[in-house]
Amino acid sequence: MRYTTFGRRTGLRVSEYALGTGNFGTGWGAGAEPDEARRMFDKFAEAGGTFLDTADGYQFGESEELVGKFIAAERDHFVLATKFTIGANPRPGISTTGNSRKNLVASLEASLKRLGTDYIDLYWVHFPDDLTPMEEILRGLDDLVSSGKIHHAALSNFPAWRVSRAATLAELKNWAPVTGIQIEYSLVERTADRELLPMAESLGLGAALWSPLGGGLLTGKYRRGPEGRLTDFKTLVHTESSGQKTAVVDTVLAIAEETGASPAQVSVAWLRERAAQASTSFIPIIGPRNLAQLDDYLGALDVQLTAKQFARLSDVSAIPLGVPHEATAASRNGLQGGDASLITQPAVPVA
Repeated sequence: MRYTTFGRRTGLRVSEYALGTGNFGTGWGAGAEPDEARRMFDKFAEAGGTFLDTADGYQFGESEELVGKFIAAERDHFVLATKFTIGANPRPGISTTGNSRKNLVASLEASLKRLGTDYIDLYWVHFPDDLTPMEEILRGLDDLVSSGKIHHAALSNFPAWRVSRAATLAELKNWAPVTGIQIEYSLVERTADRELLPMAESLGLGAALWSPLGGGLLTGKYRRGPEGRLTDFKTLVHTESSGQKTAVVDTVLAIAEETGASPAQVSVAWLRERAAQASTSFIPIIGPRNLAQLDDYLGALDVQLTAKQFARLSDVSAIPLGVPHEATAASRNGLQGGDASLITQPAVPVA
């Protein structure tokens, strides 16, 4: 396991994988029993993993409770991230959800109690609620940073324009900065290439990437039957709903045959190489449900794709960038005074 800082705007050191713990517990009716969750946590830690990602809503709070027990003996060794917006109650109420200052403070206090800690390293706003002004969110997060109850704040599943505005507001107001984004990204979900990931690189934000296997599609298992997230959670799952997705799975399976690696390992190896080429940190969030799945993820750390294999996967999964990117690309030479290849840009500095 290697390590990086979480983006260019923090000195927070994190492992190159984050362990997503949405499967820790069975409150949703599916997931890992506590003993299996403990085995996964221990194996991840033994492999050098330090970055843990949970949320108050995962398994209706059971995930946070288990994570809190697991890290208790070495709390300061781990980088702990959790989220608020949805709440832990199976029957959410109007005053216990959303991103208001009221719910922000109450949610953090409840998470601290479940996690058995007095601080959170990285606190995510889980989803935009389309009601709370960004100024209220940022000012509330700034108070929590000032109090020491959280160290860093970040936005999950927010559109690029809102993240950019939030980062600018925080900078202008001298509030705690927005340090990162959390978004879905994989070989079968690359729409973040249009705006979100270029924004993260430009602003130096860390990017935590969830569902790196497309809800299991990239393992090829759904060609054998529906068992898995498709039957248990019935949400956040990709299917072969387009010719491109079928072509992506075909290519992953073909390269798995060539390398001797599993399809999951090939898919994550592509993501790791994609991260290596970025100018900020891209961190895959792995979400195993059992020890065998975790072993598969860890095995990807030893898979090295050739340049041609990486290109095949990148090409088959590429998406149209749309407006205005395609028009800009078509006219780039003219915009840069003729031959754009004659212009070089300096490397991105560490701010």
